[in-house]
Amino acid sequence: MPQIRLNDCQFHYTDQGEGPPLLLLHGLGSSEQDWEYQIPALTAHYRVLCLDMRGHGGTDKSGKGYSIALFAKDCLAFIKAMGLQKPHIVGLSMGGMIAFQLATDAPDVPASLTIVNSAPEVIPRRAAEYWMAGKRLFFAHILPMPTIAKGLARLLFPKPEQQQHRDTFIERWCANDRKSYLASLRAIVGWGVSNQLDRISCPVLVVSADRDYTPVELKREYVSRMGDARLEVIEDSRHATPVDQPEAFNEVLLGFLAQVDSNRAIPTTEPAEAGLSTH
Repeated sequence: MPQIRLNDCQFHYTDQGEGPPLLLLHGLGSSEQDWEYQIPALTAHYRVLCLDMRGHGGTDKSGKGYSIALFAKDCLAFIKAMGLQKPHIVGLSMGGMIAFQLATDAPDVPASLTIVNSAPEVIPRRAAEYWMAGKRLFFAHILPMPTIAKGLARLLFPKPEQQQHRDTFIERWCANDRKSYLASLRAIVGWGVSNQLDRISCPVLVVSADRDYTPVELKREYVSRMGDARLEVIEDSRHATPVDQPEAFNEVLLGFLAQVDSNRAIPTTEPAEAGLSTH
């Protein structure tokens, strides 16, 4: 498995295909495996890189000091180390938050953003939102990972014919390091860059499942506050849209990326910085 050391952490990543660079960012408690149904379609046109965030997948798991800002800093270090010029960035759920943070911290880096079932903030503002956030944190801290995994699997894949998805994701979530999972969850609650959306200068595609945790109207509202941004709704889908509706998602994503690429000169990938230690 390819490994790279960034910001005092050893990261697992994958690097496949040729073409303009495309970085995929996974969700909470997951890994590059989030994108198994996208890789074949995307590598036909792009150099596709997936990075396991710290605390996830094959990356080191300290469970200390996690924040969305740190995750974004890690991604920027990865982009620099791999010599990626103007990569497209696609983020699912927590990965979408990291993409938002990256694009507000370094507006000149992304060629485009694709935000999937995510938002530019997770800040409770009403009593019901405080209750929901508190309840999620409370149960995450007291329930064992297998119980959490089974509950999430039923929520994301409720149909009888989705048993294979449920089984697969239960196995993956049960493999999480509990300390790192909780640290990542705490990093999400209270995070936000909603007041900095005007810093994003690249084209943005927001993809929302019609049955996501958060309503489509919430995405429509924040899309209206960005310049070159549009919303696409995928029907009969829940939070894991790239998994439960891969064909529809891939079609929307590839169409958006092709449009962005047709409107710009596509730079090449530079060699990784001299002296960088990877193995």
